[in-house]
Amino acid sequence: MAKAFMDEQFLLDTKCAERLYHDYAKEMPIFDYHSHLPIQQILDDAKFQNITQVWLYGDHYKWRAMRACGVAEALVTGDGANSEESDYRRFEAWAGVAPQIIGNPLYHWSHLELKRYFGVNELLSPKTARAVYNATAAKLSANDFSVRSIIKRSNVKVVCTTDDPVDDLAMHRALKKEKWGVRVHPAWRPDKALLLASDAPAFNAWTDKLELSSGATVKTWDDFLSALWSRHKFFNENGCRLSDYGIERPFATAYTASEIELAFKKLRVSKVSLTAEELEKYRSALLFEFLKMDAQQDWTQQLHFGAKRNNSSVMFNLLGPDVGNDSTGEFPIGDALVALLDRLDGEGKLARTILYTLNPKDYEMAVSVAGSFMYNSTPGKIQLGTAWWHNDHKYGMERQMTTLASIGVISRFVGMLTDSRSFLSYPRHEYFRRLLCNMLGGQIERGELPEDYDLIGNIVKDISYNNAASYFKMDLP
Repeated sequence: MAKAFMDEQFLLDTKCAERLYHDYAKEMPIFDYHSHLPIQQILDDAKFQNITQVWLYGDHYKWRAMRACGVAEALVTGDGANSEESDYRRFEAWAGVAPQIIGNPLYHWSHLELKRYFGVNELLSPKTARAVYNATAAKLSANDFSVRSIIKRSNVKVVCTTDDPVDDLAMHRALKKEKWGVRVHPAWRPDKALLLASDAPAFNAWTDKLELSSGATVKTWDDFLSALWSRHKFFNENGCRLSDYGIERPFATAYTASEIELAFKKLRVSKVSLTAEELEKYRSALLFEFLKMDAQQDWTQQLHFGAKRNNSSVMFNLLGPDVGNDSTGEFPIGDALVALLDRLDGEGKLARTILYTLNPKDYEMAVSVAGSFMYNSTPGKIQLGTAWWHNDHKYGMERQMTTLASIGVISRFVGMLTDSRSFLSYPRHEYFRRLLCNMLGGQIERGELPEDYDLIGNIVKDISYNNAASYFKMDLP
């Protein structure tokens, strides 16, 4: 007889897996160390009028699926009206897409979120759209469904946002004064400093903001580094212990100091975009300096490789970035990654590092590279990050964990992140934990691991929360 859809044993194929999940993983808190949640809405303790606002206003995962099912763009990203009528039509369009996307994690996540937050057990479809919309709207209107209430009911202890170095962090400082049981930390994301050098006007506009935020004049390379270091220290003073770099590949081309000084002068003073060769050397120099800063302040750094962004020029010109038009890229990573880590290691400036690759063909390489730089150091100092973006589905998570366990040390893994703009995305952690327990429980069942629940169960608890809580060195509630 077939199992019931999404019952208590969802994704758990063995009795050992069930025990690991229900006795060890299920009740562990969440350490959400990488998200794109808007700090303004957390500070305001915002409420949503309907599920469209929390599900569809910024979820490019859903947008991609809707486009693939032929939904008109006005129902995907909106027609600008943002009215109750418009919101329902967008939700109704998503309800029509839901039955078509079996096999996609969105099918599981959507139903998990309906079940966990709203007690809705009906399958989402055109037939149930109105009833589901009304039931969720009724819940969202209640005081215990504000943004902070959703975070707390999800058993989240720490949230890290994604912040530009020129941000004044005023909202973070204001939020820190409010004792509500969850710590919200900024995370340093200086991608504009690295990537905008291909566009002199955009780079100089951003650097003008850097001057204002740092209170320093930036005309030379040394000025630039000094201003960035000032901001790095400011972030540290405001609770930041984590950096994040969203780059296609590692930058590790050899350069001289004079080459970088001349290139920066060309960019900042002459206001001329760099050539491809100059750009490569500039990015190599700046990434190295950023990673040295991270080590000097004992931060953890995250390197996100392998995303090919803004593939459709038509959609980019229409809607801009981060709207669902990015893909897995095919970039050379291994040699440059080794060169970058080796240089940092040689200078004693290699911080705790999480390596994410959007192309799963690089998993084995990344784990083996990580293992080359761990001696006399923090457990799990260099590690493969969780399955990310186009890989955070059942097969992708299993592949990442199997690779990590096979070549590295999975017991030191810092586990799942949310990587989302939606406050209802926390059931992704449940999804991950069930898959983790199913993998380890299956190995127990087959005699590949001992049936020692003190051993295996506590490893599950560590991966679910404890490893992150110790690894990132952040204040906990």
